[in-house]
Amino acid sequence: MTKPSAQALRAEALESLLTEKGLLSSAQVDEVIATYSEKVGPMNGARLVARAWLEPAFRQQLLADATSIVNDYGFEGGQCEKLVVVENTPEVHNVVVCTLCSCYPWAVLGLPPKWYKEPAYRSRIVREPRQVLNEMGLELTDDVQIRVWDSSAEIRYMVLPMRPADTEVLSQAELETLVTRDSMIGVAQPVGVKG
Repeated sequence: MTKPSAQALRAEALESLLTEKGLLSSAQVDEVIATYSEKVGPMNGARLVARAWLEPAFRQQLLADATSIVNDYGFEGGQCEKLVVVENTPEVHNVVVCTLCSCYPWAVLGLPPKWYKEPAYRSRIVREPRQVLNEMGLELTDDVQIRVWDSSAEIRYMVLPMRPADTEVLSQAELETLVTRDSMIGVAQPVGVKG
C-alpha cells in the first residue's frame, strides 16, 4: 500500500475539520470534487481544441470569439467572461501567464497548476521565455518566435496547440486525449508533438 501524500493528508484533515464543525457536509465535498473532475477542467479545453483540429470553420470561430463558443458550451467554473484563444504554428509558439496575480480560465483549463501562481514563473516567463520553457521540458528551435500573453481580470488566454502529425485517422474523442492542460497554457506540446 502506498503512503498518502502530504497534500492528500492535509486535504483529508481539512475536510474532517470542516465537516466536524458543521461548516461542510461530505455530500458538498463530493459535489465539488465531481464538478472539478467532470464539469470543469482541462477536458473542456481539450474538447474545444480537438474540435478545432477537425473542423476548420469551428477553428476560425474559436480564434475569432472564444467567449461566445465557451458560453454556447455552458462550461461551469467561470473565469471565461472574455476568453481569447491564440494559435500555435510552426513559426510561432504562444505561452500564457498572469504577471499580476494568477488570472486563469478555470472553465476550460480546470484548477491552475501551483507553478502558474508562483512569482518565479510569473516574472521569468516574460523576461526569458525560451529558458523557462526549456526548464519545463519544452525545447523550441531558435527560429520559432515565442509570444507571451498576459492574462488579467478583464481577459484570459488559452493556447490552441498544434495538432500532432499522423493523427488524421483519430476521432475527436481520441484527439482529446492528446491535449493536456499544459499544452493549452503553452508550456508543453500535446502528446505526440516534438518541439
